[in-house]
Amino acid sequence: MRILLVFLGGGLGSVCRYAVSVAMARSGSPLPWATLLVNVLGCLLIGLLAQTLARDSVLRALFIAGFCGGFTTFSTFSLECLTMWQAQQFGWLALYVGASFVLGLTAVAGGIALGRLL
Repeated sequence: MRILLVFLGGGLGSVCRYAVSVAMARSGSPLPWATLLVNVLGCLLIGLLAQTLARDSVLRALFIAGFCGGFTTFSTFSLECLTMWQAQQFGWLALYVGASFVLGLTAVAGGIALGRLL
């Protein structure tokens, strides 16, 4: 049962990630804003869900392992970093890695704090 929930949540998360990337595809920026956005939103959501669903393993499987796992993307982040490295866009690469790390951690902490308020 839980494996099916992870599957369903992951599929929905992946479709949502794809929709964000299509919507933001024409930004023209050297930074991959769509990936940064989905990863930071995913961090906020996982912090919130980890706090609010602490005792419900079924919903955790659906939303944390499933949806958040499908929505966020470390592999795309890594490919984009390598692409910037190969293009010798070291300043943009440093900004992207730094922003992803700092905003991601801040978003998880913010999600947990928000979950405590609810």
